[in-house]
Amino acid sequence: MSRSTESVATDPTEWDYAPAPESEAIGRVKERYLPFIDGKFVEGSGDDLVSVNPGRDEPLSTVSTVSEADLDTAVHAARQAYEGPWSRLSGAERGKYLFRIARGIAERSRELAVLEALDNGKPIKETRDFDVPTAAQHFFYHAGWADKLQHLGHGPDPKPLGVAGQVVPWNFPLLMAAWKIAPALAAGNTVVIKPAETTPLSALVLAEIIADADLPPGVVNIVPGAGDVGAALVRHPGLDKVAFTGSTTVGKQIQQTLAGTGRKLTLELGGKGATIVFSDAAIDQAVEGIVNAIFFNAGQVCCAGSRLLVQESIAEELLTRLRERVDTLRVGDPLDKNTDVGAINSRSQWDKITELTRAGVDEGAELWQSSCPLPDKGFFVAPTIFTDATQTMRIAREEIFGPVLSVITFRTPDEALAKANNSPYGLSAGVWTEKGSRAMAMAARLRAGVIWDNTWNRFDPAAPFGGYQESGFGREGGPSGLAAYLDTDDEALIG
Repeated sequence: MSRSTESVATDPTEWDYAPAPESEAIGRVKERYLPFIDGKFVEGSGDDLVSVNPGRDEPLSTVSTVSEADLDTAVHAARQAYEGPWSRLSGAERGKYLFRIARGIAERSRELAVLEALDNGKPIKETRDFDVPTAAQHFFYHAGWADKLQHLGHGPDPKPLGVAGQVVPWNFPLLMAAWKIAPALAAGNTVVIKPAETTPLSALVLAEIIADADLPPGVVNIVPGAGDVGAALVRHPGLDKVAFTGSTTVGKQIQQTLAGTGRKLTLELGGKGATIVFSDAAIDQAVEGIVNAIFFNAGQVCCAGSRLLVQESIAEELLTRLRERVDTLRVGDPLDKNTDVGAINSRSQWDKITELTRAGVDEGAELWQSSCPLPDKGFFVAPTIFTDATQTMRIAREEIFGPVLSVITFRTPDEALAKANNSPYGLSAGVWTEKGSRAMAMAARLRAGVIWDNTWNRFDPAAPFGGYQESGFGREGGPSGLAAYLDTDDEALIG
């Protein structure tokens, strides 16, 4: 840290932070990555895709993708493993493999954090402090459940479903893979998982960790590809279960595809989270929570709090402090440990954010953007706050998936509830108030799967996560997430 000789220590705005970049070499990026099928890294027969570093808009690596024939091979391998060695293992033995994978993630945590920042664009401090350790925690947590499934409340000897097909998004590539693979394996299933087209690298490094753990061939298969590969996977007749995290539009298509097939389905889809701040809230604490809810990770979180509902009497004061705080955020190189807001994951996502921001201006909302300079290369968006927004504006209705906040005022708790629930989504919400009774009363009436009290973006592998309405159905994490990978029909409970 350095400062001008003319600056004074009591004025923090005069301080100038020197860059503190993490070494790109730590990520050990390969020139080419291969699918992982039946315990081996193999060339896929699909077209290669190029993974782009969004922080520089430059190619990062090439990835071999799979065809439908490769998918058949992967699903067949998963079936053979399920009916063969995996089904013969006790829960305690399955748990040992999950513990090994968890330790492997922890041992390679620094490499994975750098790789994820390069491939996804989020700041290194996010991948280092949250994404990678939480991925390891999911394997540790579910390893402990593997020999205790009879205590979940679904009968004395609950059975796995079989082969699970899983599709994960680009915003948490490693973490989403972990919180889908770990419960599936703990419950005794085998897996075929497709990482996102733009962020496949950390999942393929996870495949290396799985191989090093000596997991039986075919138990986990990782099949990179574009959207057509995901569509082919979810409709594959060899699956017993499908788990998808992604857009609401695609989720609806998957639900239609699986209707009448008898296969189990869980969907975690879009969101338009409401952050509700009452006049008695600790304002500075609420400001930090709002920043965490929408601006860190460039707002590329399905549970981002992209709608701020603030009580009218404190709106002016809160917004003044919020703008001051947001103006201190550093937008830039994802590998710089000082960076608060990293890159947008892809050009198409950057285009969508830009278009919706323009729509907010055209519809009459007042635009404010951070004064932080943006890098010359890469996909970056300045933290943006819209005031004078209304419920009918696109910025208040549509999922932006970027660092863009819409601010709406309210007078009474009932008005706040009506505005918060006036959305087709229902993934997350947050309430800021010093009154515990008010927080509980609001939580009981908010239509959202996850509700935070005086905080935001707090996750635990033991806590279920999921949504309502167009945010999907089913839960991931905790006992509820494990149950999604078990046969929990009523007859299993008889006797």
